[in-house]
Amino acid sequence: MIVLAGLPDEPPIARVATALDDLGIAYRMIDQRRHADMHLSFDPAGAQGILQGHLRCAGEEDIALETVTGLYQRLHSDDSFPDLCDLPPTHPARVRFGRIVTLFTVFSDLCSGRVLNRTPGMGTNNSKPFQAQIIARAGFATPRTLITNVPDKARAFVLDAKAHGTEVIFKSASAVRSIVRTVTAGDLNRLDRLRICPVQFQERVTGRDVRVHVVGEQVFATRITTTGVDYRYASRDDGGETDLAPFALPPEVAARSVALSQALDLPLAGIDLRETPQGEWVCFEVNPSPAYSYYEANTGQPISTAIAQYLAGMSD
Repeated sequence: MIVLAGLPDEPPIARVATALDDLGIAYRMIDQRRHADMHLSFDPAGAQGILQGHLRCAGEEDIALETVTGLYQRLHSDDSFPDLCDLPPTHPARVRFGRIVTLFTVFSDLCSGRVLNRTPGMGTNNSKPFQAQIIARAGFATPRTLITNVPDKARAFVLDAKAHGTEVIFKSASAVRSIVRTVTAGDLNRLDRLRICPVQFQERVTGRDVRVHVVGEQVFATRITTTGVDYRYASRDDGGETDLAPFALPPEVAARSVALSQALDLPLAGIDLRETPQGEWVCFEVNPSPAYSYYEANTGQPISTAIAQYLAGMSD
């Protein structure tokens, strides 16, 4: 049995559901909005050492966890739900929600089927410098980087890059989403704020942006042409434009991308690359829960179908 868990109307989940329907493959949808109706229990070492248990949601047939052969999960935190976000952390409803999410996460890690993605692999994105070490071992170049909360060190890094004709950008060093910005003179005047929050500074790399989605051993590359520093927000923040188009990735770079996703234990991965004018491939980070639907909607690349086929065991 294939299980999709999250919000049914969120595009990444919804598109996989549609792809499964088109392929005639049965699945069960776990709507996280119904968290109050959910009951989850399992024995990690059930009969013959095989995980056994069930997920029950009022009004629906139970799911025997040992029958799950494919799982795609995009779970959300309690802050995402109107019935929970205003409650104190100790409120029973909020505590119960946390327990359900924790139990489901443990189940996903122990599930014998195909899982997109398991917690250990996803956890690498919580520390960008840790992930960067794995990226480098996979053969990709990485930008010159400084992570610091010391104003003088940040200033020296920026001025050194400027002396060599290179701009510096800054962004989050963790999995928390941030908008990539270029360091300006005004930013240098407020570096004292770094003391309460380390920030990641990187020399800006020139070249062509390519987003790579890996699904098992399948690779979908998208060329990104943008007028903004961060293409995701170019139209909103810079008044610019972003164009997406399918891209033929060199075979050796495609193989390297698959090897990187495997090294990170991420069968589904969104890899941010940039090809420099000198032909070097630089990797900025790997997203363990990519919103692939944005790229699919703009290019027509069948990423959701590839995910559905992977979950069904129809592809490696």
